[in-house]
Amino acid sequence: MESVIDDQAQRTRVLEGLLGDIWFSIQEAAVNPPHVAFSIRPSPGFWEFVKVNSADLSVEGITATDYLKFKEMIYDDNWANDANALEVDFGAFDFSLSGSLESAQPLVDYLLSLNHEGEKLMINETLGTVRKLQMALIVAEVYLSGLPKDTLYQNFEISFKEWGFEKGWDVLGLPDTGGQVVYILDQVKALEDELLLRIEHQGLNIKPQIIVVTRLIPDARGTKCNQELESINGTKHSIILRVPFSIENRVLRQWVSRFDVYPYLEKFTQDVITKILDLMEGKPDLIIGNYTDGNLAATLMASKLGITQATIAHALEKTKYENSDVKWKELDPKYHFSCQYMADTIAMNATDFIIASTYQEIAGSKERLGQYESHTSFTLPGLCRVVSGINVFDPKFNIAAPGADQSVYFPYTEKQSRFTKFHPAIEELLFSKVVNDEHIGYLEDKKKPIIFSMARLDTVKNLTGLTAWYGKNKRLRGLVNLVIVGGFFDPNKSKDREEMAEITKIHELIEKYQLKGQFRWIAAQTDRNRNGELYRCIADTKGAFVQPALYEAFGLTVIEAMNCGLPTFATNQGGPAEIIVDGISGFHIDPKNGDESSNIISDFFEKCKVDPGYWNKFSAEGLKRINECYTWKIYANKVLNMGSMYSFWRQLNKEQKLAKQRYIQMLYNLQFRGLAKNVPIPTEEAQIPASKPTAGTRSGARQGKLILCNTRQTQSTTNPNS
Repeated sequence: MESVIDDQAQRTRVLEGLLGDIWFSIQEAAVNPPHVAFSIRPSPGFWEFVKVNSADLSVEGITATDYLKFKEMIYDDNWANDANALEVDFGAFDFSLSGSLESAQPLVDYLLSLNHEGEKLMINETLGTVRKLQMALIVAEVYLSGLPKDTLYQNFEISFKEWGFEKGWDVLGLPDTGGQVVYILDQVKALEDELLLRIEHQGLNIKPQIIVVTRLIPDARGTKCNQELESINGTKHSIILRVPFSIENRVLRQWVSRFDVYPYLEKFTQDVITKILDLMEGKPDLIIGNYTDGNLAATLMASKLGITQATIAHALEKTKYENSDVKWKELDPKYHFSCQYMADTIAMNATDFIIASTYQEIAGSKERLGQYESHTSFTLPGLCRVVSGINVFDPKFNIAAPGADQSVYFPYTEKQSRFTKFHPAIEELLFSKVVNDEHIGYLEDKKKPIIFSMARLDTVKNLTGLTAWYGKNKRLRGLVNLVIVGGFFDPNKSKDREEMAEITKIHELIEKYQLKGQFRWIAAQTDRNRNGELYRCIADTKGAFVQPALYEAFGLTVIEAMNCGLPTFATNQGGPAEIIVDGISGFHIDPKNGDESSNIISDFFEKCKVDPGYWNKFSAEGLKRINECYTWKIYANKVLNMGSMYSFWRQLNKEQKLAKQRYIQMLYNLQFRGLAKNVPIPTEEAQIPASKPTAGTRSGARQGKLILCNTRQTQSTTNPNS
């Protein structure tokens, strides 16, 4: 703006006007002289599109369709101008769980009528419709969740007035935020326990049945991935069912990348249905999909069987790869994003309900786009233009955060339950001065508290950033030692280019800041039980856990650490910002501001030196937060309640559901199927002749039947690397 407008006063007037409002909310710009089109996101989930004439700075509002066409002109001008280009619009099927919006209008009118001596209460005319009030309430709740509980109303009164709120509301409060294989298996155990408890309370003499459906891999390489049926450890009524991928009557023998699974999913689904109908002697009550491939398989199964479906995305790829939609032709040979984005859009619209771990996963934050929100509108030039892919305010969205296995991750104070058999190995891991394949570096002063972090060694997890923060901050180095767990020490042992670069960078930081005697680097650890005890041993030193990721979708290690009683400092980018109430149950740190973050940690440990009770306070508050919101018991209760509610809702809205289902089937048959056929399949040498689906071992008639679909290999082991 400085290069465009020289006069400071004029520049200030422009920035304080409409153009300024647009400027600070811009997500993306597309330039086709003399116009520039902007994609604007004033708040999470809210989108506007404008076109600015660079000659006179005039601003014109445009539709999502117009913006996508404008953007397409850069990549495929013929497609952008094709009057018959395929447009996908799921917005036409939006409907409310609680009936028509008009039926709730009297409530809005009542709220508008409230006043005290002429002063408006509750809401003002800005929120004159039910839809506007719904959206404003969501925005306000997210905003308040990031503030300390004792924040005075005066501190955010202006923002509330701009959104349409007046005095008179009670506290809105915090939002109800109530290794893939580990997640699914812990989920199964929690769901089975909750089902057994409900059945007992209802006086029923039946047993639940849960089947985890995944892929059978003949070339299992020493794992159980070639075993069709396997019991799940720690459960009585849950099993893993593995079904192989096959195509053209031949079975795929080896593992295949998640980007290449699409040609196999339809036949896989057909084979799975045959198996589960025999195993369960009837249809399941609920099917839960996991990840893109599992969610599409669950969609096909739910449609065929006419049962309630839930989906869990875990991680949607679209936000990870910039401009991957408009550049899909360039990226498709490697990633097959055309298949993936179609599959994701189909599944999230077909499902009865969606389970997310955090609000940010759905609609993001003020600074960052939500994973689901990125599918609101996008374009694949030459293929289709999605003008309304998903509505992030759809009542099908639910937040149910997972917990940590409390038989593994429990408070350090529970001395009788501690895994003391690991103590000699952990002592060696932390303090031995021997350099080997498991640990390098050493800690000279064993009496100092330890700050600790454990993650994959990639750029986003930011372990190198934490190491640099520590190296630069002399005050922090004087107060604590640093221990990180992740990756290899030798870059040649890694097959990942990003990890290799991070390994090299840590070695450089050790030398640059002369960290010997204060820094310990431990290779990646896979034993859950020992890791749980490692957290507790760090707590014994009166240390803390630090999660410095540039972005973290959820933050399971944050849950694990807090569950063990460790005060926790975690990134303010993503899920941890919802898990931790800043300054009460832990601390938010900005991964982009290392100096500020390291000083927050230093301040904490300086206060602990003066007042030992300060450490205990945050340890206890962290545990309290976890027990109130982040346990598998809470999760299972929520998910089963959702299953009941949405099954009822499914019956209540059969006609609307059927209309949308027909639209989805058309999109699947006319678009996705053709795209999937273009994904290369391995040569015949890597395949074996397929046998017809055979009946599995029969069980007695059971009720409370759940299917968890995940086409990536799953074992009952607790080792996530198996």
